[in-house]
Amino acid sequence: MAPPIVLALPKGRLLSEALPLLARVGIEPEAAFLDDDSRALRFSTNQPGIELIRVRAFDVATFVAHGAAQIGIVGSDVVAEFGYPELYAPVDLGIGHCRVSLAEPAGLAAEDDPAQWSHVRIATKYPNLTRRHFEDKGVGADIVKLNGAMELAPTLGLADRIVDLVSSGRTLKENGLVEVEVIAQVTARLVANRAAFKTRADVAPLVDAFRAAADPRQAAAA
Repeated sequence: MAPPIVLALPKGRLLSEALPLLARVGIEPEAAFLDDDSRALRFSTNQPGIELIRVRAFDVATFVAHGAAQIGIVGSDVVAEFGYPELYAPVDLGIGHCRVSLAEPAGLAAEDDPAQWSHVRIATKYPNLTRRHFEDKGVGADIVKLNGAMELAPTLGLADRIVDLVSSGRTLKENGLVEVEVIAQVTARLVANRAAFKTRADVAPLVDAFRAAADPRQAAAA
Protein backbone atom coordinates (compact mmCIF):
# COMPACT_ATOMS: atom_id res chain seq x y z
CA MET A 1 0.00 0.00 0.00
CA ALA A 2 1.36 3.41 -1.01
CA PRO A 3 2.10 5.93 1.73
CA PRO A 4 -0.31 8.86 2.00
CA ILE A 5 0.10 11.87 -0.24
CA VAL A 6 1.37 14.74 1.89
CA LEU A 7 -0.13 18.11 0.92
CA ALA A 8 1.83 21.13 2.21
CA LEU A 9 -0.23 24.21 3.02
CA PRO A 10 1.01 27.68 3.97
CA LYS A 11 0.17 29.38 7.23
CA GLY A 12 -1.51 32.79 7.11
CA ARG A 13 -3.89 34.53 4.74
CA LEU A 14 -3.39 32.17 1.82
CA LEU A 15 -4.51 29.23 3.94
CA SER A 16 -7.94 30.75 4.51
CA GLU A 17 -8.33 31.23 0.75
CA ALA A 18 -7.18 27.66 0.08
CA LEU A 19 -9.67 25.96 2.41
CA PRO A 20 -12.69 26.36 0.06
CA LEU A 21 -10.60 24.79 -2.71
CA LEU A 22 -9.83 21.81 -0.49
CA ALA A 23 -13.54 21.44 0.20
CA ARG A 24 -14.35 21.44 -3.53
CA VAL A 25 -11.74 18.74 -4.04
CA GLY A 26 -13.38 16.73 -1.25
CA ILE A 27 -10.62 17.08 1.35
CA GLU A 28 -11.79 17.77 4.90
CA PRO A 29 -9.03 18.30 7.50
CA GLU A 30 -9.37 16.88 10.98
CA ALA A 31 -10.77 19.31 13.56
CA ALA A 32 -7.34 20.11 15.02
CA PHE A 33 -6.26 21.66 11.72
CA LEU A 34 -8.66 24.56 12.22
CA ASP A 35 -7.90 24.93 15.93
CA ASP A 36 -5.77 28.05 16.40
CA ASP A 37 -4.52 26.68 19.73
CA SER A 38 -3.23 23.45 18.23
CA ARG A 39 0.56 23.14 18.00
CA ALA A 40 0.38 20.14 15.67
CA LEU A 41 1.86 20.51 12.19
CA ARG A 42 0.72 17.27 10.55
CA PHE A 43 -2.94 16.36 10.20
CA SER A 44 -5.15 13.60 8.89
CA THR A 45 -8.11 14.20 6.55
CA ASN A 46 -11.35 12.46 5.65
CA GLN A 47 -9.37 10.71 2.91
CA PRO A 48 -7.03 8.01 4.28
CA GLY A 49 -4.63 8.52 1.39
CA ILE A 50 -4.09 12.25 2.03
CA GLU A 51 -2.42 14.03 4.95
CA LEU A 52 -1.81 17.76 5.46
CA ILE A 53 1.15 19.67 6.83
CA ARG A 54 0.98 23.35 7.76
CA VAL A 55 4.27 25.23 7.35
CA ARG A 56 5.61 28.70 6.52
CA ALA A 57 4.83 29.77 2.96
CA PHE A 58 8.49 29.84 1.96
CA ASP A 59 8.95 26.31 3.31
CA VAL A 60 6.15 24.81 1.21
CA ALA A 61 8.36 24.93 -1.89
CA THR A 62 11.26 23.30 -0.05
CA PHE A 63 9.18 20.46 1.40
CA VAL A 64 7.71 19.66 -2.02
CA ALA A 65 10.94 20.09 -4.01
CA HIS A 66 12.78 17.68 -1.73
CA GLY A 67 9.98 15.12 -1.73
CA ALA A 68 8.95 15.42 1.93
CA ALA A 69 5.54 16.47 0.57
CA GLN A 70 4.24 15.41 -2.82
CA ILE A 71 2.11 18.48 -3.55
CA GLY A 72 1.58 21.92 -2.03
CA ILE A 73 -0.06 25.31 -2.38
CA VAL A 74 2.23 28.32 -2.54
CA GLY A 75 2.48 31.75 -4.11
CA SER A 76 4.11 32.15 -7.50
CA ASP A 77 6.51 34.57 -5.80
CA VAL A 78 7.98 31.69 -3.80
CA VAL A 79 8.18 29.45 -6.87
CA ALA A 80 10.09 32.19 -8.72
CA GLU A 81 12.36 32.98 -5.79
CA PHE A 82 13.63 29.43 -5.32
CA GLY A 83 13.46 28.19 -8.90
CA TYR A 84 13.69 24.56 -7.79
CA PRO A 85 14.00 22.32 -10.88
CA GLU A 86 12.29 19.54 -8.91
CA LEU A 87 9.16 21.67 -8.57
CA TYR A 88 6.34 21.39 -11.10
CA ALA A 89 3.68 24.14 -10.94
CA PRO A 90 0.89 22.98 -13.25
CA VAL A 91 -2.12 24.85 -11.84
CA ASP A 92 -2.79 28.54 -11.23
CA LEU A 93 -5.35 28.36 -8.43
CA GLY A 94 -6.59 31.90 -8.96
CA ILE A 95 -6.37 32.85 -5.28
CA GLY A 96 -3.87 34.80 -3.20
CA HIS A 97 -3.74 37.77 -5.56
CA CYS A 98 -1.02 40.27 -4.64
CA ARG A 99 2.24 41.58 -6.12
CA VAL A 100 5.97 41.82 -5.52
CA SER A 101 6.84 45.50 -5.65
CA LEU A 102 9.76 47.85 -5.32
CA ALA A 103 9.08 50.64 -2.81
CA GLU A 104 10.96 53.61 -1.42
CA PRO A 105 10.31 56.55 0.94
CA ALA A 106 7.79 59.03 -0.41
CA GLY A 107 10.30 61.87 -0.14
CA LEU A 108 12.85 59.98 -2.22
CA ALA A 109 10.26 58.96 -4.80
CA ALA A 110 9.25 62.59 -5.33
CA GLU A 111 12.66 63.42 -6.78
CA ASP A 112 13.80 59.99 -7.97
CA ASP A 113 14.22 58.84 -11.57
CA PRO A 114 14.54 55.04 -11.83
CA ALA A 115 15.86 55.43 -15.40
CA GLN A 116 19.00 57.00 -13.94
CA TRP A 117 19.77 54.21 -11.49
CA SER A 118 23.15 52.53 -11.87
CA HIS A 119 23.37 51.01 -8.40
CA VAL A 120 20.80 50.40 -5.65
CA ARG A 121 20.74 48.91 -2.16
CA ILE A 122 17.64 46.82 -1.51
CA ALA A 123 16.26 45.10 1.59
CA THR A 124 14.09 42.08 0.75
CA LYS A 125 13.15 38.50 1.52
CA TYR A 126 13.40 37.85 -2.24
CA PRO A 127 17.15 38.10 -2.94
CA ASN A 128 17.12 35.90 -6.05
CA LEU A 129 14.03 37.45 -7.63
CA THR A 130 15.32 40.95 -6.88
CA ARG A 131 18.82 40.29 -8.21
CA ARG A 132 17.46 38.89 -11.48
CA HIS A 133 15.16 41.87 -11.88
CA PHE A 134 17.94 44.41 -11.58
CA GLU A 135 20.38 42.36 -13.65
CA ASP A 136 17.83 42.43 -16.47
CA LYS A 137 17.81 46.22 -16.18
CA GLY A 138 21.59 46.47 -16.10
CA VAL A 139 21.51 47.95 -12.60
CA GLY A 140 23.90 46.84 -9.87
CA ALA A 141 22.15 45.80 -6.66
CA ASP A 142 23.40 45.21 -3.12
CA ILE A 143 20.86 42.91 -1.49
CA VAL A 144 20.20 42.90 2.25
CA LYS A 145 18.28 39.72 3.14
CA LEU A 146 15.53 40.23 5.71
CA ASN A 147 12.73 37.88 6.75
CA GLY A 148 10.35 40.56 8.01
CA ALA A 149 9.85 44.18 9.09
CA MET A 150 11.05 45.23 5.66
CA GLU A 151 9.48 48.67 5.96
CA LEU A 152 11.93 49.61 8.72
CA ALA A 153 14.98 49.28 6.47
CA PRO A 154 14.78 52.72 4.77
CA THR A 155 13.81 54.46 8.03
CA LEU A 156 16.83 53.06 9.89
CA GLY A 157 19.29 53.44 7.02
CA LEU A 158 19.72 49.74 6.30
CA ALA A 159 18.73 50.18 2.65
CA ASP A 160 17.26 52.96 0.53
CA ARG A 161 14.56 50.77 -0.96
CA ILE A 162 12.72 47.51 -0.37
CA VAL A 163 11.23 44.74 -2.47
CA ASP A 164 8.29 43.11 -0.73
CA LEU A 165 4.94 41.44 -1.14
CA VAL A 166 2.13 44.00 -1.39
CA SER A 167 -1.60 43.46 -1.18
CA SER A 168 -3.53 46.61 -0.27
CA GLY A 169 -0.45 48.82 0.12
CA ARG A 170 -1.62 49.96 3.55
CA THR A 171 1.53 48.83 5.37
CA LEU A 172 3.71 50.75 2.93
CA LYS A 173 1.63 53.88 3.30
CA GLU A 174 1.66 53.73 7.09
CA ASN A 175 5.46 53.54 7.00
CA GLY A 176 5.91 56.44 4.58
CA LEU A 177 6.73 54.29 1.54
CA VAL A 178 5.32 54.28 -1.97
CA GLU A 179 5.40 51.70 -4.73
CA VAL A 180 7.79 52.59 -7.52
CA GLU A 181 7.47 49.49 -9.67
CA VAL A 182 5.57 46.21 -9.73
CA ILE A 183 8.11 43.45 -10.31
CA ALA A 184 5.68 40.52 -10.48
CA GLN A 185 1.97 39.82 -10.14
CA VAL A 186 1.38 36.92 -7.76
CA THR A 187 -1.24 34.18 -7.47
CA ALA A 188 -1.20 30.87 -5.63
CA ARG A 189 -0.06 27.78 -7.51
CA LEU A 190 -0.54 24.10 -6.93
CA VAL A 191 2.96 22.64 -7.02
CA ALA A 192 4.03 19.03 -7.23
CA ASN A 193 7.27 17.14 -6.82
CA ARG A 194 8.25 16.14 -10.36
CA ALA A 195 9.42 12.65 -9.40
CA ALA A 196 6.26 11.94 -7.42
CA PHE A 197 4.08 13.25 -10.25
CA LYS A 198 5.73 10.83 -12.67
CA THR A 199 6.04 7.76 -10.44
CA ARG A 200 2.98 7.84 -8.16
CA ALA A 201 -0.33 7.00 -9.80
CA ASP A 202 -2.31 8.86 -7.13
CA VAL A 203 -0.67 12.27 -7.56
CA ALA A 204 -1.77 13.26 -11.09
CA PRO A 205 -5.50 12.64 -10.41
CA LEU A 206 -5.28 14.87 -7.33
CA VAL A 207 -3.62 17.60 -9.39
CA ASP A 208 -6.44 17.29 -11.93
CA ALA A 209 -9.02 17.57 -9.14
CA PHE A 210 -7.46 20.84 -7.97
CA ARG A 211 -7.35 22.10 -11.55
CA ALA A 212 -11.08 21.44 -11.93
CA ALA A 213 -11.86 23.00 -8.55
CA ALA A 214 -9.88 26.14 -9.35
CA ASP A 215 -11.29 26.71 -12.83
CA PRO A 216 -13.33 24.27 -14.95
CA ARG A 217 -11.82 25.90 -18.06
CA GLN A 218 -8.35 24.76 -16.96
CA ALA A 219 -9.66 21.23 -16.57
CA ALA A 220 -11.17 21.27 -20.07
CA ALA A 221 -7.88 22.49 -21.55
CA ALA A 222 -5.72 19.91 -19.76
